[in-house]
Amino acid sequence: MRVLIDGVATPEADASVPVFDWIVIRGFGVFEVVRSYQGALFRLDPHLDRLERGAAALEIAHPARERIAAWAAEVAGAMGDGQVRIILTGGGRDRFVAVEPRSVVMWEPVPEMPERLSVLPMAAPWHPGTDASGFPGVKWVSYAPNSASTDRARRAGFSDALLTTVEGTVLEGPTFTVAWVTAGRVETPSLDLGILPSITRDVMLECAARLGIGVAEGRYPLERLLAADEVLALSTSKQVMPIRRIGEHEVASGSITADLARAFGEVVRAETGHDPAAIP
Repeated sequence: MRVLIDGVATPEADASVPVFDWIVIRGFGVFEVVRSYQGALFRLDPHLDRLERGAAALEIAHPARERIAAWAAEVAGAMGDGQVRIILTGGGRDRFVAVEPRSVVMWEPVPEMPERLSVLPMAAPWHPGTDASGFPGVKWVSYAPNSASTDRARRAGFSDALLTTVEGTVLEGPTFTVAWVTAGRVETPSLDLGILPSITRDVMLECAARLGIGVAEGRYPLERLLAADEVLALSTSKQVMPIRRIGEHEVASGSITADLARAFGEVVRAETGHDPAAIP
């Protein structure tokens, strides 16, 4: 059982939402992706917290948190290692066709990761670059500009894009948070730039504190990142992964990224009972 729609197991070939739902017409909906380690969900509660905040910001009605959590656990338990995607649709607005919001919970495999992660910097004028937009931290379904940026970077021979403001301030990746190491300290863009409050970022900050590694959050130009000793990407699928090339600039590997990745794995083991390094 891979897909539940409103809690009902649905064959993959039949898994759909109405075309009159605004998630189809306008990309109006919110979502989360939670890592499943052999059926054990990692940090589900923070993901559900963010899902509820996003749904509240867009005024999307949805089932009780406990039901969504139970559906996610059911799909993860049935399918095992991978990712569980939770989608809350916005419902319809057509005055002739009534469409209620839908809740979709589905399993998917973890995307294949490149051996060397490379990113192409590009300006993202659609990104708010501030938390004053009225929708800070909403993980909405409208990812078209971000996805197009990833596609553009891949056509140019890179793994993914790295988004900046038009002025060159570092923001985030299309689907990941970025951080880097300078003189033994981790630096990362601050949330007041309107970047997504990443769950993996939070775990990395916890790991850094436990390892005694200093952390600074702020507004940094791309040049600051290019001068860093190490650079890393953080996300549900990437976990803690070194970035080895930014544009044509090669980045050295380093011990702090390795230490943070190891500490991240220890947190996963402690909370799920499974070793992420042993899971393909």
